[in-house]
Amino acid sequence: MLSAFLLIGLVQVVRPQLLWRADRLLQRPFVRDDEAMETTGKGYPVMRMAGAVFLGAAIWMLVQNLQGQ
Repeated sequence: MLSAFLLIGLVQVVRPQLLWRADRLLQRPFVRDDEAMETTGKGYPVMRMAGAVFLGAAIWMLVQNLQGQ
């Protein structure tokens, strides 16, 4: 499970567009125009910053888990 968190955080930092494409399929039944929900060019740096925070938290959890063993 922790490896999934690390992978998602890494993808969000490196290529947040990939997460958007995966999420678009999940949004399709709930929104009228799924293309209109796409993040703007200014939104991707914010997504990368959030991904960096998430990745840092996942790495911290990994380190805590490894120290406990």
